[in-house]
Amino acid sequence: MQMLFIDESGKVPLPERMKHDFYVIGGVIIPDSKWMQVAKKLKRIMDSYKVRGEVKWRWFSPNDRSKDSSLSHLDIDQKNALRDEIFHIISADRSIKVIAAASFAPEAYKKEDINTTDDLYLYTYKPVTERFQYYLQDTQRETGHPTYGIIICDHRNPHEDKRLLRMHQKLLNGQFNYSSSYKNLVEGLFVAPSHYSVGIQLADMVAGAIYRKVARQDESHFTKIQNSIRNKEGHYLGYGLVIQP
Repeated sequence: MQMLFIDESGKVPLPERMKHDFYVIGGVIIPDSKWMQVAKKLKRIMDSYKVRGEVKWRWFSPNDRSKDSSLSHLDIDQKNALRDEIFHIISADRSIKVIAAASFAPEAYKKEDINTTDDLYLYTYKPVTERFQYYLQDTQRETGHPTYGIIICDHRNPHEDKRLLRMHQKLLNGQFNYSSSYKNLVEGLFVAPSHYSVGIQLADMVAGAIYRKVARQDESHFTKIQNSIRNKEGHYLGYGLVIQP
C-alpha cells in the first residue's frame, strides 16, 4: 500500500483578492512499510530540538510571531537546521516520492469553469491525484503485483471537508471531464488533523518549499527535495510537479 499525504500552501486565493499569485498542493508518497520508520525519524529529530507538537512551514519564517508555534524557542539557525533534517527524511529514502501541483491564480480564474475557491482547489487537486494514480500504475508494472493507494489530507473545517470529500468521490466516479481512471485508489479520501499526522506535516513542508520556488523563485529549499519528485529520466515537470495553466 502506498499512502499519499497532501497539504496546501495557505488558504485558497479568493477571486477578488488574489494576495498570493500561486496556490500549491504538495504531496508526499510513503509506502506503508516505511511509515513507522519515517515517524520514528521525525520524532527523534523533534526531540533533539525540544519541539513539542507539530511543525508548520510558516513557523520557520524569521518574521513569524505565532503564539501557537512549537518552534518559538529556536533561533533562525536552529530553525534552518531543523528544516534541513526534516527534508532529509524525504530525500534519504528513494521509496518516498513527492508530487505537487501549482496553480497561477490570476490566470486560473480567467478559465470559464473556475469561479470559486472550490473550483481552484479542485483544479489544483486533480493533477495531484492523477499523478498518484500514474505512480501506482508505474509501480504495479515494475513489480508485477497489484499496487493500491490511499490519499490522506489535512482537516480544514467541517464544511470544507464535506465539499472536498464530495469532489474527491466525483473524481473517482469519473464525473468530471478529462479525468483519469482511478483503478488503484482505495475507497474515498481520508481526512486527518495535521497535528496527528506525520505525513501531512511533511506534505506541508513540501508545499512550502515548492511555493517558494514557483512564486518567489527561491530554490534554496526546493533543491533539497528535487531528487525525490516523481520524474521520467530526470524530468519532473508534468510528471511529479504540475504548473498550470
